[in-house]
Amino acid sequence: MAGNVGQKVTKADIIDAIYEKTGMNRKEIRTVMDLFIDAIKDALIEQQPVELRGFGTFEVRIRRARQKARNPKTGESVSVNSHGIAAFRPGREMKQDVWNLGEKGETAGDSRVEGGEAP
Repeated sequence: MAGNVGQKVTKADIIDAIYEKTGMNRKEIRTVMDLFIDAIKDALIEQQPVELRGFGTFEVRIRRARQKARNPKTGESVSVNSHGIAAFRPGREMKQDVWNLGEKGETAGDSRVEGGEAP
């Protein structure tokens, strides 16, 4: 799945990459991938974190209600109820792999951060 830096990778791209590495049937790969995504969604709806070792953790975080918030489009004041958001925390290996991209001189777009320490 090597591509241009900053280019989006789609589900179809992932399916093609798995097909090229395994030779499995694309339709079966798509079915397994859809079931995998559904299992993650179902767990999150039940507010169960999903941990994929070496990759990261998907979890639901609850945002508190706020009496005063602004609609950025209109500037109008609105109230916001408590609501859940899906969040992803990268695992240690993933953090380190992404962190090391800067050492190779590769960037994701123009948002290069200088300084700081490794996670």
